[in-house]
Amino acid sequence: MAAGEASGDILAGLVLPALHARLGACECAGIGGDHMRAAGFDAWWHVRELSVRGYAEVLRHLPRLLRIRRELTARVREWRARVYVGVDAPDFNLGVQEKLRAAGVRTIQYVAPAVWAWRPERIAQVARAVEHLLPVLPFEEKLFADAGVRTTYVGHPLAGTLPQRADAPAARFRLGIDAAAPTVAMLPGSRKAEVSALGPPFCDTMRWLQQRNPRMQFVVPAASEELKTMLDAMLAWAGIDRARALVTQGRSHDCLEAADAVLVAGGTATLETMLFGKPMVIAYKVPWLTEWITRRKALIPYFGLPNILAGRHVVPEFVQKDVIADRLGPALMGFLDDPARVNLLAEQFAAIRATLQRDTPGLVAEAIAEAAAR
Repeated sequence: MAAGEASGDILAGLVLPALHARLGACECAGIGGDHMRAAGFDAWWHVRELSVRGYAEVLRHLPRLLRIRRELTARVREWRARVYVGVDAPDFNLGVQEKLRAAGVRTIQYVAPAVWAWRPERIAQVARAVEHLLPVLPFEEKLFADAGVRTTYVGHPLAGTLPQRADAPAARFRLGIDAAAPTVAMLPGSRKAEVSALGPPFCDTMRWLQQRNPRMQFVVPAASEELKTMLDAMLAWAGIDRARALVTQGRSHDCLEAADAVLVAGGTATLETMLFGKPMVIAYKVPWLTEWITRRKALIPYFGLPNILAGRHVVPEFVQKDVIADRLGPALMGFLDDPARVNLLAEQFAAIRATLQRDTPGLVAEAIAEAAAR
């Protein structure tokens, strides 16, 4: 297996116990993170090695990434693996899968590349590289099946693992924050480049909100100790009242459950926020080269998963130069000051959640076991 970032580590970590239950004794190794390791995975490389974002950052790390891909491909062949499972990270995994499939290794891709958003030409590469595709979004099954790719929709595992009803008071108690104060969660991303780009405007937005309501409190989960140190420094520089702002290492789900509204970086965290039923404002800020290429190839007018799944704008999105406190702050206040709007949004989110609920770990494990048996 090879997971490409923190979200992939979580997804694969949920599958591994189901796979061991189905196959009994089996060896699983490759590229993974702490969740996968906790499930018995032998991580030859940590998932952090692949956690780069955008064209500009990828170009800087390209020699190292290509070296890892070559070494992984050779090691999988030497190890005589039955199956190779790419977990998201298609830019990395599809190249590996093409070579391994040609060498006789069964190839599975868990989480489909977002060809519906941009780069539709990747469908042809998926057909060459992947024996069995396991998408987590419902509309993807027909899209790839129509292109001749064997495809099984497996649902999204978080839809079955996150609580159906958020208990904000209990989450605030666990975090040790004021149970009665209006609470906003700030999630500026799980990668260093994301936090560097979004941390400052998120801090500006916290100050904007605190100036209008001194009782406002904030919870900010950091994906690692390094990112927590970065965020602590950003909050200090921005002059945020730290008595009203908690930065945690991990605990993103506690922070989401505790929140009345969420400011979140585009990505998997928008789906998690939706599954908690929380109103959100989505921000997306990338290097100019990434934006230029993406805009030329984009096929849909939104990038947040709740809007993609709904097929329309149900929550606000702000991109690039619009990621500023004067835009983000009023959008968040629009939810905090309008309970009826929040209730309507929660109903829309519940309907979307129902389309995502399957026995995802079991379905993925079944596909891997079936491939291993052949």
